[in-house]
Amino acid sequence: MEKTKKDLRINSKVISEGVNRVPNRSMLRAVGFTDEDFKKPMIGVASTWSEVTPCNVHIDRLAREAKGGARDHGGAPMIFNTITVADGIAMGHEGMFYSLPSREVIADSIETVTNAERLDGLVAIGGCDKTTPGCLMALGRLNIPSVYVYGGTIQPGKLNGEDIDIVSSFEAVGQYHQGEIDEEQLHKVECSACPGAGACGGMYTANTMASAVEALGMSIPGSSSTPAIADYKEEECRQAGEMVVQLLEKDIYPRDIMTKEAFENAITVVMALGGSTNAFLHLLAMAHSADVDLSLDDFERIRQNVPHIADMKPSGKYVMQDLYESGGVPAVMKLLHEHGLLHGDCLTVTGKTVAENLAEAPPLKEGQKVIMPIEEPIKPKGPLVVLKGNLAPEGSVAKMSGQKISRFEGPARVYDSEAEATQAIVDDEIREGDVLVVRNVGPKGGPGMPEMLSITAMIVGKGLGGKVALLTDGRFSGGSHGFVIGHVAPEAFVGGPVGLLENGDTITIDSETQEINFDVSEEELEERRKNWKRPEPKHQRGMLAKYARLVSSSAKGAVTDLDLDE
Repeated sequence: MEKTKKDLRINSKVISEGVNRVPNRSMLRAVGFTDEDFKKPMIGVASTWSEVTPCNVHIDRLAREAKGGARDHGGAPMIFNTITVADGIAMGHEGMFYSLPSREVIADSIETVTNAERLDGLVAIGGCDKTTPGCLMALGRLNIPSVYVYGGTIQPGKLNGEDIDIVSSFEAVGQYHQGEIDEEQLHKVECSACPGAGACGGMYTANTMASAVEALGMSIPGSSSTPAIADYKEEECRQAGEMVVQLLEKDIYPRDIMTKEAFENAITVVMALGGSTNAFLHLLAMAHSADVDLSLDDFERIRQNVPHIADMKPSGKYVMQDLYESGGVPAVMKLLHEHGLLHGDCLTVTGKTVAENLAEAPPLKEGQKVIMPIEEPIKPKGPLVVLKGNLAPEGSVAKMSGQKISRFEGPARVYDSEAEATQAIVDDEIREGDVLVVRNVGPKGGPGMPEMLSITAMIVGKGLGGKVALLTDGRFSGGSHGFVIGHVAPEAFVGGPVGLLENGDTITIDSETQEINFDVSEEELEERRKNWKRPEPKHQRGMLAKYARLVSSSAKGAVTDLDLDE
């Protein structure tokens, strides 16, 4: 007797069957559905294709490949789009206020379409920084069989026989203001930094989050390091379409994969690679979406046992394509697993465990120079450090990769906007030994917690890298490096201590003791609290006003869907 085939229409059956759903099916027939398609699971392909950034300009082609893979393996696929914001283009002006909020728009829009259309499975394809966490937040909320695919990294640009990238452009601005290069040289950098499709090439936020998602188990092994222009990227997308149908058959759901142990694997890989500080915000938000209890303390606990082994930009030499050619993220994970640093029994979208996937992965290539031996790391502990103290009671995040010093003490130079701080750097008001503070730029105060890549790049370009500390309740690009501390919480806008700072206050930052304090008596602080007034909201209506009303502390991932009792 022939075995009855499993009905994979876990949601779409409400549309596919019944007299009352004739109008619904009429509309789907107009986009190509047939009688046979209504017997199949409906698979969504969430595409972040856009011409506004090189990170995503090729994703329309990848989405069609994912659709083909799902169709060829028994699904009824449909492509739909969501937005992206190009952080590199939004950087340094008012556009950056929309960057982090775009993560919520992406997650909300994917959730909205998928639930409204009653889709059974999902392939999500991202590129620029916010698309990866935005997609994963949606997958965690929706909890239907899903696979994430990263659009891939850009190739390095070439200038005078050397590799350059987008951060080279930002740092060239500081060099120009310092008189180290002329306008012609600056223009050559501008024209050479980004040669084509793909996300920013170093271990910046996009590549960090893609690597984290692979470690989490939600993407095809190896896909986080496959370059955007590699022919195999299309094959990965076809595999993802096929894989979603298989996950439906096996009853494997995102929350079966996105467990606490899986997030610990993701944090481990981020620490080993020396990734972006934005990983804190995004992994906290992704965990929240999957109902996993994750906190800044978990990052610090894991950091203590994970060495920093990747010599990658912004503080090192190499880019993601170099890592790909050295064996990719699977080879790094294989090394970490062999040293007992990963949970090998975590489930992945392949239907196999992390350990089973890694058993099939080749090791790092002989003679490669991107990844150091575990026994000879760049730093013995992860370089992304959580600091707490009277300046940041809920926490702050420092990236110490590339830093020779672990302690910094100096007078505060306080500014209430990035524009004011930028002008102060241009005017040479910031001197060696200063602690440059940019506040009222947190999730609510920004609003949108803008990145400070322009400022950090100018500091480096001015020759002050490591000689000036930069502290903010905003955040940093994955391309930022130097003695920088972000995510200071509570933020100034809600009355956090950073809002009570005054020019000249002595700030002490110590990554060894993991403390961040300012030397002001409790009596003086109490007096300042009495005189403090909440700034007027910068937006009364529109998207940013709504975001500022809803968004949580950065210590909770800057999410907009906290439970009512949180």
